[in-house]
Amino acid sequence: MLFPPADRETQELHLQTMMQDIAAGLLMEFEKWVLQAESTGTILKTPLDSQSSLSSEEVIKAKKRRLGRAQKTIGDYCLLAGSPVDANAHYTTALELSRLTGDFFWLAGALEGSVCALLIDRMGQRDPVLEDEVRYRYHSVILHYRKSFIQENAQRVSPITFELEATLKLARFLCRRELSKEVVELLTAAADGAKSLIDASDRLILYVEIARLYGSLGYERKAAFFSRQVAQLYLQQENRLAAISAMQVLALTTKAYRVQSAASVAKGSIAKKETGLGHSDGTKMLLQSVVSLFESQWSTLQMVVLREILLSSARAGDPLAAWSAAARLLRSYYPLITPAGQNGLASALSNSADRLPSGTRCADPALPFIRVHSFPAHPSQMDIVKRNTAREDWWAGSAPSGPFIYTPFIKEEQNNNSKQELIWVVGEPVQVLVELANPCGFDLRVDSIYTSVHSGNFDPFPVTVNLPPNSSKVITLSGIPTSVGPVTIPGCTVHCFGVITEHLFRDVDNLLLGATQGLVLSDPFRCCGSGKLRNVSVPSISVVAPLPLLVSRVVGGDGAIILHEGEIRDVRISLANAGTVPVEQAHISLSGKNQDSVLSFASETLKSALPLKPGAEVTIPVTLKAWRLSLVDADTASGKSSSGTVVRHSKDGNSPALFIHYSGPLTNSKDPQTNESVVPPGRRLAVPLQMCVLQGLSLVKARLLSMEIPAHVGQNLPKLVRVDNSSSEEAINSNNKMDKLVKIDPFRGSWGLRFLELELTNPTDVVFDISVSVQLENSSKEDNLCVDQDAVDCGYPKTRIDRDCSARVLIPLEHFKLPVLDASFFVKEDQPDGVTSGRSSSFSEKNTKAELNASIRNLISRIKVRWQSGRNSSGELNIKDAIQAALQTSVMDVLLPDPLTFGFRLLGSSSEDIGSFEESTKVRSPAPKGSVVAHDITPMEVVVRNNTKDRIKMSLSITCRDVAGENCVDGAKATVLLSGAVSPITLSSVKLFDLVSSEPQTLLARVLSGITMEVPPLQEIKHSFSLYFLVPGEYTLVAAAMIDDANDILRARARTDSPDEAILCRGPPYHVRVVGTA
Repeated sequence: MLFPPADRETQELHLQTMMQDIAAGLLMEFEKWVLQAESTGTILKTPLDSQSSLSSEEVIKAKKRRLGRAQKTIGDYCLLAGSPVDANAHYTTALELSRLTGDFFWLAGALEGSVCALLIDRMGQRDPVLEDEVRYRYHSVILHYRKSFIQENAQRVSPITFELEATLKLARFLCRRELSKEVVELLTAAADGAKSLIDASDRLILYVEIARLYGSLGYERKAAFFSRQVAQLYLQQENRLAAISAMQVLALTTKAYRVQSAASVAKGSIAKKETGLGHSDGTKMLLQSVVSLFESQWSTLQMVVLREILLSSARAGDPLAAWSAAARLLRSYYPLITPAGQNGLASALSNSADRLPSGTRCADPALPFIRVHSFPAHPSQMDIVKRNTAREDWWAGSAPSGPFIYTPFIKEEQNNNSKQELIWVVGEPVQVLVELANPCGFDLRVDSIYTSVHSGNFDPFPVTVNLPPNSSKVITLSGIPTSVGPVTIPGCTVHCFGVITEHLFRDVDNLLLGATQGLVLSDPFRCCGSGKLRNVSVPSISVVAPLPLLVSRVVGGDGAIILHEGEIRDVRISLANAGTVPVEQAHISLSGKNQDSVLSFASETLKSALPLKPGAEVTIPVTLKAWRLSLVDADTASGKSSSGTVVRHSKDGNSPALFIHYSGPLTNSKDPQTNESVVPPGRRLAVPLQMCVLQGLSLVKARLLSMEIPAHVGQNLPKLVRVDNSSSEEAINSNNKMDKLVKIDPFRGSWGLRFLELELTNPTDVVFDISVSVQLENSSKEDNLCVDQDAVDCGYPKTRIDRDCSARVLIPLEHFKLPVLDASFFVKEDQPDGVTSGRSSSFSEKNTKAELNASIRNLISRIKVRWQSGRNSSGELNIKDAIQAALQTSVMDVLLPDPLTFGFRLLGSSSEDIGSFEESTKVRSPAPKGSVVAHDITPMEVVVRNNTKDRIKMSLSITCRDVAGENCVDGAKATVLLSGAVSPITLSSVKLFDLVSSEPQTLLARVLSGITMEVPPLQEIKHSFSLYFLVPGEYTLVAAAMIDDANDILRARARTDSPDEAILCRGPPYHVRVVGTA
């Protein structure tokens, strides 16, 4: 055959013309041969005809059928020659002849050939009339094939094969979604007919065609079912080629049974991305595929499919496919597999891995199950803070707009940025916590596991893990960022069972979501005893350029600083730059609880050391003071020490912390994604001051004690000494230590003592030395009168308290008494100018209570109780609350002087010495110093001083009592005579201000005389009198005064509000020793 040298279209025309000529020649030769054939020896037979020698009857039947069969054969040749018109003519003749002779088999063949000729003749045309014609003819074909099966041919070849073939042809012609019902009926009939097929190869071919047609209709499950039938027929052959065919056929069914390999899923997702499928749609489809993989109604069937894939892969010699099938079977259906079956699958995985080269990767993960546990935040030594260059305090960030703490706009911004952001630094190790679960009944060894990062800017560190049966474990995966840019961690890379696989976090998240919805067989983590973990999403991670890194340590030890309550101690904190970038900015601030316990820290020392280069170190001194343990701490943290004493310590979380915000050079770098300049962040170093506060001295209680020691009537009153710093040495008249501790009241003439008693206990195993100091304020020279300059700053002897012992410390309070009683004590100092109020409101209960509290606080602040233990341990005892409770009701008696003070002294016999405060002459009688002689007139005088700024009118009375307390002046049995007139009066229901008991009481007694007197403000007045003692012994003189027209100050001092109630001031007792004559 020759082809002319021409273009492609010419050669195609030449080839078509020559082929038509050849076909026409062949057709004429076929027709000529058939028509000229002789009847003798030309008998057309089929497998349905007898294969032995024909009988005479059969020969006659065959001769009658010969012409019809010949016409059918000619029609076949015409079709082969490409002439459907001629073929249709011969098929029509054959149909008529075969119908007359009852040759149903050949009739069905001729009818089938006529359908083919019709379709070829109308090639490219598709109309309902043609489809109906084809459907009608093929139903007749199937019917005539079925008629050809007669009883006499039962022992011969069955025409079922031709019937099934015709059924498949009709189903193939009608195969589309609109006619799916009719096609399914045809395929169902064909599948039922497969039972009559004897040859397995015929069934295999039939199942292949049925599966293909079901797949064309979109019936994936039916197609997968018949594909499995094909695979089973292949597996029955037990040879490698058949096993390969079975494996390939089963691979087609995995999608329908939802057990496909992850590699095929990944290819499908890539194809969907190329076609423009959205991310949300892809995630939804992935979730549906993962959940449907564990649908309970499919579990058994899916296990069977995977087991068949495993078997066929093993026979076909494909270890990777076998490993993949075993991994999917073990990972997906471990709850339905017995422990023996799980061990068998583990052996299959190991055996398959032995036949694979080292480092082989598989897309299907096996065990363990891996989920994200947490992304640990930066430790306190490495915390990262974004820099706000617009502010000097760049670490504070932007403040919320508006006067409110909460605004809905800030909340909305936080919701929009719901994904967590995490910043890593180049060259600094980072950690990710993941949880591993082994829900199977064998020991699982993970040769290596590390985070899977595809961005290429992260170096992970692999670790080896051993998981016992049915157990879970949280492990730490670490690595180092190598370059600036974003980091994405989709999962972990695992080397287990000899193959490297990638375990994606989202697959396990979908699995756990299916478990919560009841769609999954089991939760592998709950099976292993792990608790329910909240859904942890992978944050948005970005890597920044290297930053400075400060590392802190406490000089002398990194343990907790053990302090007793109130102890003050200096510690030194060392800061070293462990990074590769210098520190150029730094700021120190306090945070946490008990910030008052940090007395000072040297922030200037750190600033002076800037810039702190890499490797440099600076030491910062910090002064700490231990706080007082609360009652809650005492109740919850109390316990017994080894010695049996009660020990308390502070709870965790009460210690303060130093926050050091620091940053490196302010260099702008570009974001690789947005190509915008980015300011490098700063850092925050949290230095916790781990203070372990132990209970030191314990204050059991505090109470106020008062004591009145009567003074003896002498010839002199104590002299007043004005406080002056320049004459302090001259003011000290006595070296007696008692004079420094307790001072005699020059206006009372007696030792009136008030002590604050503190009961202390030492529950520790150390010894404490207690020292008490009182700081007094310097008043003006006009009002500041005392007897000793040491009263300005008094220090008292130390008290030592051994371990497990108690002691009482007495603090004299006489030094705190004011020199003058005026209204300023009862009026608030912070009252604004221009505010006028009545006198009654100035002394209201509210103002008085507030001023009392202020006075108590002022008094407490001036009393210091310090302790010392050893050389370096010292502190101050917190006595604020105890003193406030003790002085709440007696602070007026402690701070305020008496309105009137009384004193007695002996006078000489000369009248000119009476009324003088200078030293008088000696008494005439030869009596011991300080004594009075009986049977002699003893001149005396009483001195009354007004301690207020107002003039006081009063009625003075003097009482003399013996040792039995009886009045010895009045009555028939009087032992003391009073020179001068006696005018006794009786007092009833009188308000008394008792200077001894400090309590208002009712005086029902008789006084010797009533003397009306008027005392100028801040001055004193004297009254002379004489006594004649008849009997030697001890006598007591007491002076009292009834105040007339008392003002509001005196009533407030006496704690009375009634304007009609009289106020009586009584002085302290004075002793008089009377001796007899010789």
